[in-house]
Amino acid sequence: MDQSDETVVTLVQGGDKEAFGILITRYEEKMKRYAKRFLLFVDEGDAVVQDVFVKAYMHIQDFDTTKRFSPWLYRIAHNTFINEIKRKQKAPLPFFDTDTLFPHPVAEESSDDLARSKELKAEIEQSLETLPVKYREPLVLYFFEEMSYQDIAEILRIPTSTVGVRIKRAKDKLKTVYDKLETAYE
Repeated sequence: MDQSDETVVTLVQGGDKEAFGILITRYEEKMKRYAKRFLLFVDEGDAVVQDVFVKAYMHIQDFDTTKRFSPWLYRIAHNTFINEIKRKQKAPLPFFDTDTLFPHPVAEESSDDLARSKELKAEIEQSLETLPVKYREPLVLYFFEEMSYQDIAEILRIPTSTVGVRIKRAKDKLKTVYDKLETAYE
């Protein structure tokens, strides 16, 4: 029987260092995929993912096993990826975030939206580099990592409504890019 992530963490916290390998096995490909889509410079993705696991292991004693492990690990990845982007760009990310300060109500996804999900994923994959980080990350977490708005809010430490706003704005930006490409080919 497979143990939950939280049970495995309890084993690691109790001194079973080998059990951490189970978590790496479960999350390594997900973290690589997340890094690839978030960072957009794949050549260093494996090294950054390795750094995520090192940080997770170093802070495993701080993890509260009454909570879910996945958002905690993705939060570490988020912070690591942001630091990597800052290091690459040598410029700080904007501090003022209007989406958080002025959130908008989130509309529920319709069944038509869900039906287009596969097609949308392909479009998103091709256009991710056109999006600012604050829009790209929630989109990647929602569509590719299939996380809930609540989990994304926990990872990014923003209100759930802001997650919806950012995903909506990212979709709108991608639609604009897609419409321009479509017009260019006509």
